[in-house]
This record gives sequence, C-alpha cells and structure tokens, in this order.
Amino acid sequence: MTAASGTPTLRGAAVGRGIGIGLMYGLWKPRVLGAWRVPASGPVILAVNHSHNIDGPMLMGTAPRPVHFLIKKEAFVGPLDPFLRGIGQLKVDRTSADRTAITQALGVLENGGVLGIFPEGTRGEGDFASLRAGLAYFAVRSGAPIVPVAVMGSTERRGRLISALPPLRSGVDVVFGDAFDAGDGSGLRTRKALDEATVRIQARLTSHLENARRFTGR
Repeated sequence: MTAASGTPTLRGAAVGRGIGIGLMYGLWKPRVLGAWRVPASGPVILAVNHSHNIDGPMLMGTAPRPVHFLIKKEAFVGPLDPFLRGIGQLKVDRTSADRTAITQALGVLENGGVLGIFPEGTRGEGDFASLRAGLAYFAVRSGAPIVPVAVMGSTERRGRLISALPPLRSGVDVVFGDAFDAGDGSGLRTRKALDEATVRIQARLTSHLENARRFTGR
C-alpha cells in the first residue's frame, strides 16, 4: 500500500502494527517500558539495536505508533516481497546509496510518520558499537527527533521447537528512551556535520542501552 509517489502509506503500516501486536503478544511476553516517550504525532525516528531477527517485528507490535522500517532488500523474496510492501515497509540496498529508499524514507517523515532504523546496519551484538551514517542523514535532513529503543532478551535462549527463535512465551523487554535532536542547530548537512551528528547519536544510544540494561537487569 503506497501513495502515488511510492511513499508507503500509514494505512499499510497500521495493518502491519495490528499483525505485529497479535503475533508478538501471542507468541512471547513483551514488557514495554517508556512508550510514552515516543511523540504522539509528527515525524520521529526509532533507532533500534539489532541482535535478533524478531527485533523488527517486536517493535512493530509494541511501538505506540505504526512504524515503517528500512529493511534489507534480501528479505524481500517470494511472497514476503508483496507482504512487506503491503504493510508499509521499505526495501533498501545496503551496498549502495539507494536513492529510492532514501526518497521513500524522507517521504515517511515529511508525512509525519515513524521511521524505524537499525543504525548498526546488520544484525550483531546489538550494542550500537558501529553506526552507519544513514541515521544521522535522515535525522539532520528531516529535523525529526530520534527515540532510542533497546530490545532485550531476544537472544538469551533458543526455543525448543524452533531454535532460531526465542522460547515461546518467554519475556522480551522493549525500552524506549528520551527523544533527542541529532543536529547542532545549524541545519548543515556537510560530511563533517553528519560525522559529528553520528558521534552524538552513538553516545546517546549507547547511554540508553546501558541504562536499559541496569533497569531491566538483562
């Protein structure tokens, strides 16, 4: 479900949120902390750590607003392609500057939507140790605030029935942090400005993850 410009619609993301709520709360036991920190309206970027494949769907089902995620193009295969597009998700080629994905993501923010980004680029330790510049670009270009999100507990144990997933009905914590602006107020989008914004973002995301770990004991 996309607009004529190719920008995913809120309706599609809302359908995805409904599916996410049913699946995530049906299969696991999410504990959502700080969801009130997500602005109730207007553009916002959710910056999520990424250590497990369920992190994206978990956030789609627990965030207080529908989310349009930037997802690697490799996930858009077979029937998943029309499904992911239909629920408002964005396909991105991580090997190049994907102009289509960039335009669509900025369109989501211009329309006052929620853009979900895994700033580490790929699934790893989920500790925000290595950030790509894309998050800084979207934040500085759009002026949208960033809300850090820590998904914790998805990698603690493997399920008995499906080892690639956490055990059914196990607990997963989703912790939302305080919204912040990535830019320095100058509005500059030079390489130097984006590099400096990336440093500021990494510090805020790392601090949020440390606080989330202390609060949840994970």
